[in-house]
Amino acid sequence: MVKIDKIIIITKKTWLEELIEKFNTKSQAKFYIEHMGVSFQDYEDAHKKYYESLEKIKKLVPLDLKYQIIEKSFLPNFLFGPNNLIVPVGQDGLVINTAKYLDKQLIVAINPDPSRFDGVMIPFTVEELPAALKKVIADKHKIIQITMAQAKLNNGQFLYGVNDLFIGHKSHGSARYTIKHSDATIEKQSSSGVIISTGAGSTAWLKSIITGAVGIVNKFRKYSYIDPPTEEEYRFPWDASYLNYSVREPFVSKTSSAELVYGQIYSGEKLIIESNMPEKGVIFSDGIQNDFLEFNSGAVAEISVADKKGNLVIK
Repeated sequence: MVKIDKIIIITKKTWLEELIEKFNTKSQAKFYIEHMGVSFQDYEDAHKKYYESLEKIKKLVPLDLKYQIIEKSFLPNFLFGPNNLIVPVGQDGLVINTAKYLDKQLIVAINPDPSRFDGVMIPFTVEELPAALKKVIADKHKIIQITMAQAKLNNGQFLYGVNDLFIGHKSHGSARYTIKHSDATIEKQSSSGVIISTGAGSTAWLKSIITGAVGIVNKFRKYSYIDPPTEEEYRFPWDASYLNYSVREPFVSKTSSAELVYGQIYSGEKLIIESNMPEKGVIFSDGIQNDFLEFNSGAVAEISVADKKGNLVIK
């Protein structure tokens, strides 16, 4: 038997709520969207469906189990208990943003709107929640362990990434730093940042970087065409024991090079990056730019496979 003392339901703001937050009122949001020639009804329908699903979920939680609802923005400061079962209700990104704040807790991810979300990380529909809970409690569930990336600074601060880490300038402009991978030569670089990708993120930012690089080369060298990358080439397993690093737009000059621009970081290895930026250097993960580590001159980051994994329950 798996001991569960509480179910933590993780929610996120709907597109409609985000619009209202931006424009202060629903009527102002509607005016803006319709003025742009877009249907406001889509936002209202998605909002309604999300909250209908949330109400169903609350009713499907067994009476002998307590539950608590936490909105995504509170995740960085929320203390999860060791016997909590985590139930994100939303798209893949919500699962990603939740997993890095956990420590061995199981995740049962719910797709609140299958007509809108494909969701490779949200395997269960609302109606499948009771059956999934029974399997977890009876210890008959299956999980996949999701490898995370970890950035640890020389001041003791650290950050986890489920999809990816970004190391660079806050503006995504020119970032200056020194980089070293394992026993490779230390290299000074100037670029628009370094992306560290996990297996879960290999079809996200990493895919974009590789696709863009190949496309640029093909346009630049018209007579030496490179086939576009297939998913089998850039994708690697969620539970892989390594990470990929990619340097975006490296600039070669008298003081900067571009040899260490792509590679793998295996378990036990470290990618070491020292900041040469007086200000606005940052490290953030999974696209959450307001939850970052400062990475200014004097800061040294050790990037490695994390010492913990996400535990996603699957069918």
